[in-house]
Amino acid sequence: MKRDLTQLAERPFDLLILGGGIYGAAAAWEAASRGLSVALIDKGDFGCATSSNSLKIIHGGLRYLQHADFVRMRESIVERRTVMRIAPHLIRVFPCLMPTYGHRIKGPEVMTIAMLMNDLLSCDRNRGLENGQRLPMGRVVSKQRVKELIPHVDEKNMTGGAMWYDAQVYNSERLLFSYLHSAVSRGAQLANYLQATGLLVEKNRVHGARVVDRMSGEYFDLRARVVVNNLGAWTDELLASLPARPCKPVLLLSTAMNLIIRRPLASVGAGISAKVEFRDPDAIIRKGSRLLFIAPWRNVSMIGTWHDPYEGRPDAFQPGEEQVADMLRQINDAMPGADISREEVLLVHRGFLPMAGVHPVSGDVRLLKHYRIVDHRTDLNLDGLLSVVSVKYTTARDVAVKTVNAVFKKLQKKPAPSISAHTAIDGGDMEQLADYTKSALRSKPVGLADATVRHLIQTYGTRYLRVLKGAPEETWTPLADSAVIKAEILHGVREEMAQKLSDVVLRRTELGSAGHPGSEALTACAQIMADELGWDAERRQKELAEVEAVYPQ
Repeated sequence: MKRDLTQLAERPFDLLILGGGIYGAAAAWEAASRGLSVALIDKGDFGCATSSNSLKIIHGGLRYLQHADFVRMRESIVERRTVMRIAPHLIRVFPCLMPTYGHRIKGPEVMTIAMLMNDLLSCDRNRGLENGQRLPMGRVVSKQRVKELIPHVDEKNMTGGAMWYDAQVYNSERLLFSYLHSAVSRGAQLANYLQATGLLVEKNRVHGARVVDRMSGEYFDLRARVVVNNLGAWTDELLASLPARPCKPVLLLSTAMNLIIRRPLASVGAGISAKVEFRDPDAIIRKGSRLLFIAPWRNVSMIGTWHDPYEGRPDAFQPGEEQVADMLRQINDAMPGADISREEVLLVHRGFLPMAGVHPVSGDVRLLKHYRIVDHRTDLNLDGLLSVVSVKYTTARDVAVKTVNAVFKKLQKKPAPSISAHTAIDGGDMEQLADYTKSALRSKPVGLADATVRHLIQTYGTRYLRVLKGAPEETWTPLADSAVIKAEILHGVREEMAQKLSDVVLRRTELGSAGHPGSEALTACAQIMADELGWDAERRQKELAEVEAVYPQ
């Protein structure tokens, strides 16, 4: 996976994808696997924006029961199963628990019915999955069991809990890069830090984009027969550059904030009712309060998601201490005795999600519930341009299928059949993860520790030896207080277009995605990149300062 701007500039493509988040990455794989020539660019690094703000859950849509939205629920169930099948090294079974209170809407009786409906609607949830990935049936558990699994749960009027099973991504960044590697293996051309400054328009048709390399300042034209706008929160900024801009925004924005807390707060995923009333006019069953979700992950807790309406440029958004403090108050109120302090917040994840509007009385955000693929021939009389409004991580592949179907229609070509639902993405081509790991341990290279083999397989799957290729044996050792080995940093630079220290620390490796990696590891990582990329002392210090700014001081 090389950053070759000459390849992008020299020939036209069938499809140009703007935006390298999970939706753009899935679309690139989908299109390339179906025979289209594909280019994908991102103005920053791949997956550095909304896709990085995730609770790492691939969910089956249990919450859609309150809207009786069975179609959307089935979409989620099918896609959860698909992702577990095509990326078995990255996805884990994830038990979830919601305490029940009283004997009405939040009581065990109602939740028993919900668990039964969930199991009925997901009766095929384990089809084609290996034994270690099979999701058990949901059930209602005792009050004592809830207290064991969620130590700080609010016990007032608690009657037990409802347990169900979803899936968790061990490393969501590597899932995105698996899609990108798969796309490149079928001929796709990618580049990060390449920004579209405007679209190329001739006779009411888009023919590509004018782009600038943010690393060198060089401009050039990138030509394509169809452009897909997968820019998320930046969608309307691109459309505003057109001669005939939309009369109203394609999407309304809400901010999305998740916190990473230093300690585990639960042994399972935990749905906790906040003390703040929430009004959803679309819900048939009204839950009455905002739901906070706690996801244990890599010895920390991820808590989210807090939404507020937002107006303004996406790049200008910076949540202040007041918003973080307010979320912490809500968490502590909902979990008596947890007593989470500001000093325990390791990271504040910031992002955006499209909203349908704001409740006129309460001011609560109503999130957009369904994705949209907008053909701008309809609203702007402009052919060759599609905009995708995405709403959740889980269904990125499914929306990619529908997007590429629309691209084929634009190209006036018969759609080639999609293979992405049953084709393993990069690193996922294994029958059983446990069996593959055992075999790899028996045949591991001399000098490689067992723990390192396990770490590499759960990060890169069957492509883990690619990380070691060309890397001297002395780079097979972990950085200080980390499972990440030095060879991963070299691999990120040489084979995955890492241009900045943050690219490696936050996305190519797991070094800093769960909190500050420590000064020793961070400095060592910066030095390896400096030696590889020829950074001088000033550039190295600049890169270190940019990464330090990500973490609370």
